[in-house]
Amino acid sequence: MARFLPRVLLAGGAALALAGCSSSSGVQAPTIQAARVYSLDGFTPGRIAKPGPVKLSFSIRQPSGKPLTKFRRGPGPHTGVHLIVVRQDLGTIIHRHPPIGPDGRITETIDFPTPGPYRVLVDAYPASGPRNFQLHQDVRVAGRYRPQTLPPFRAIVNKDGDRVVLKGPAQRLRAIDPAFLTASITGRDGKPLTFTPWFGALAHAIFFRAGSLDYFHTHVCGPSTPGCTSVLGGSTVVGRPTAPGKLRIGVLLPVAGTWRLFLQFQAGGRIITAPFTLRVR
Repeated sequence: MARFLPRVLLAGGAALALAGCSSSSGVQAPTIQAARVYSLDGFTPGRIAKPGPVKLSFSIRQPSGKPLTKFRRGPGPHTGVHLIVVRQDLGTIIHRHPPIGPDGRITETIDFPTPGPYRVLVDAYPASGPRNFQLHQDVRVAGRYRPQTLPPFRAIVNKDGDRVVLKGPAQRLRAIDPAFLTASITGRDGKPLTFTPWFGALAHAIFFRAGSLDYFHTHVCGPSTPGCTSVLGGSTVVGRPTAPGKLRIGVLLPVAGTWRLFLQFQAGGRIITAPFTLRVR
């Protein structure tokens, strides 16, 4: 299932706005209670003094006020908690699936490479209730921040000798419309790479929108990594491997704008991240 980031997740329906008419009867609108929400609880640290490894810790508070302790398990990527850290300028991404304590406490060490503002995004899959939801905490690493300008779309990314070539309608994407991109990946020897499952998928396609940091996430799965269909409204996409070293990536972005695609996969014991800039109309 694909995910689009809301600020908070309501436990019930959205409150309706009440429109009143002028009247001599003095009718008074009822008081509307605050919506019940899931939220991050006890997030630490509140401040990060310098770049480097930092132990992040938090739990998820349910609308009842109790910590969320039971999460979906099983094969495929749609389980537990996805912890994704992205710098505001989309120059850095860190992706983890951290362990969850029996009390619901989540602790993970993140190596922040540079000063600057970051978003810590929590994509949670509870055992019951909503299929998944997202929460986030913005943090800043102290020091001089030098934001990078997003480069234009480039079809080829070279990463430490590996080569990722992206083909498809990358410059003709439209919001809500399903589309597919094909990535051809070769290793340092020029031969197609062999993918091994990582966090329940053969590849992760993580999208963030420039400026707003809206989030979307799809997967590429094979026979040993099921459960990859991404859904938005009435549309679906499924990512699949198509040949040695080739991935068919489903794209189903919710709004127009400039998006950064981080294509992540594991091959030869290495985690490879290939970034691409996409324009969505």
